[in-house]
Amino acid sequence: MMKLAEALILRADYQKRAAQLRQRIVSNAKVQEGEEPAENPQRLLKEFEQVAEGTFDLIKRINKTNINTQFDAERSLTDALAERDILAARRKVYADLVEAASVPQDRYSRSEIKFESTVSVKEIQKQVDALAKAYRELDTKIQGLNWSTDLVD
Repeated sequence: MMKLAEALILRADYQKRAAQLRQRIVSNAKVQEGEEPAENPQRLLKEFEQVAEGTFDLIKRINKTNINTQFDAERSLTDALAERDILAARRKVYADLVEAASVPQDRYSRSEIKFESTVSVKEIQKQVDALAKAYRELDTKIQGLNWSTDLVD
């Protein structure tokens, strides 16, 4: 029986393989008149379709597993994954705000424009750190569950 974590690794491999095949298909789509392509695009397309079908089947099984796996008393694994995604998005916005508000002054004379931060960088950075910690803790629990959960057929 395959574990969920193994299926996720396999899915990533399938996605990389599909991207490589796409590049090879496009590279061999046309040649100079009288020349032969380095690889047969029809054979590559057939291989791509097999990889795509395998990816599709695997994603369906992963999704079924995530929905049917209890993360904790209140949430499914799917709910926990959604929460992790939102934590990452929130952290990114706050981190971008800290970066934008922390721009050093590059004034060379008194006549140049002076910029002031419109937010407390210190307070926003605390939020960034708290969001990063929450993300790490949730992700660690998710990864542990992935290695102990069997993939649904």
